Amino acid sequence: MAKSFADLKKQRADHLKALTSKLNDATGATFTEDERFWQPAVDKEGNGYAIIRFLPEIEGEDVPFVRIFSHGFQGPGGWYIENCLTTIGKEDPVAEYNNVLWNSTTDDKSPARKQARDQKRKLNFISNIQVIEDPAHPENNGKVFLYKYGKKIFDKIKEKMEPPEAFADETPMNPFDLWEGANFKLKIRKVEGYRNYDRSEFDKASPVSDNDKEIEKIWKQGYPLAAFLAADQFKPYPELLAKLNKVLGIDTQAKTNKGLPVDEPLPERPARAPKGRATAADEVEADPEVPDSLEDTEGLDFFKKLVEE
Repeated sequence: MAKSFADLKKQRADHLKALTSKLNDATGATFTEDERFWQPAVDKEGNGYAIIRFLPEIEGEDVPFVRIFSHGFQGPGGWYIENCLTTIGKEDPVAEYNNVLWNSTTDDKSPARKQARDQKRKLNFISNIQVIEDPAHPENNGKVFLYKYGKKIFDKIKEKMEPPEAFADETPMNPFDLWEGANFKLKIRKVEGYRNYDRSEFDKASPVSDNDKEIEKIWKQGYPLAAFLAADQFKPYPELLAKLNKVLGIDTQAKTNKGLPVDEPLPERPARAPKGRATAADEVEADPEVPDSLEDTEGLDFFKKLVEE
């Protein structure tokens, strides 16, 4: 944890190792319109370009990102758009119901598994960034914002920190480092109806500024991230279960499986392995497989607009 700007600069050699560990622990979230957040603009074809710089954790925090799971789907009773309690290590009714659906059959093409995929939790990350170049909105250039991004971009960050062993010319780099990090060239295309970030890439390493006073000024403009994991960002289990019942049109007096809304009894989910020992079944239960194109979703923003209209 950086207690001062001087500590941040002095400890950055050890920071990459510690941050890599945190990245490995983090393999989305909804929020109201917030002027602190920046999003890249795209043209009518869905193409966009911008250059940003990921910033390190602010004073008093340990990690320069937060990971948030969320659910966004529509049922007969309306939209379900909520943060997932699994984000903070708690049981979540949608995640549990998806487990029941998934384990009720081995047929990947079954309606149950399709529903589990449709209701799958979405993964997003939030970090502080400095906008280096925003062609669509140049007034943002040089400003510090919060940025919500998905697994595709997170994987590019992780690859920079842990480059493949096969590429001997690549050395680990901390993209969040103010001195030895790098600008990120955000290149957006629309592929099969979804935003695609495959061509996005990091530039060569360089300081965010040549002047330490200016670097410190940029760093101090960062926003707290821990607040996004606070208890008040997540509704309690009973409230989420009631909403899930309503959205899916489930009669609360109908038969249930472990308190979850199902129209008829389904097989008990298999017992989990002891803590610290993951099984293939655990991995499937935790996150049913879906096409990669659905992992990195700004789709929750779209859902949110539909609800608000």
